[in-house]
Amino acid sequence: MRYLKWAFWTIFWVLVAVVFHYTLPQTDIARVTDTYEKRIDFGENSIFWASPDVGADQQTINRDVFFIQTRRANGRVMVYRNEDTGWSWPPYFKFDTSNLQAEAADLKSASEAPKWVAIKHYGWRNEFLSIFPNAVGVRAVSGPDVSTGIPWLNIVIIALFLALCFFIWRMWHRFRAARLDPVMDGIQQGVESAGDSLSDRRSRVRKWLDTWRAK
Repeated sequence: MRYLKWAFWTIFWVLVAVVFHYTLPQTDIARVTDTYEKRIDFGENSIFWASPDVGADQQTINRDVFFIQTRRANGRVMVYRNEDTGWSWPPYFKFDTSNLQAEAADLKSASEAPKWVAIKHYGWRNEFLSIFPNAVGVRAVSGPDVSTGIPWLNIVIIALFLALCFFIWRMWHRFRAARLDPVMDGIQQGVESAGDSLSDRRSRVRKWLDTWRAK
């Protein structure tokens, strides 16, 4: 039972870490090399795509999606999708997909005259599953070595989540001590009393049977 408990909590915290890593914002410094629009047919990876833009048909199985191609200072290529999040999860309340695409297109540059940008995004990039992080903001920066700063928002969100978990844990322990433990103690005492009573009855029956045995 103890190992099952540890396994449960390990899986729980791993899932929490995965959700936070996917949904919390991150910032990359890169150079925009191209922007384009592509028709996407959604399949098994549809969970990693945002819902259609606000006001569009929500039942479509395919739609046009904006993409932003970039190259980082280390030479690695990164491609971002550019979709509205609307009122759904994660709660970025992003409604300016077209504006963001126009801003990214205006910041395109070649390697000979690079323009560096900070791209704020969430999500993962996985070539095998065709998963792309979703860009939620783009701004020009002075160079590839610009610090992205301390992620205060992420720190605050995680701190609030841990505080909520601690509050729930304290409330559960108080509820168990005040409500459940007395009930369980009463049940245990009742079982023990019933066991003692049964033992007494067995003892009396055994003594009565002994009176019928030949001496």
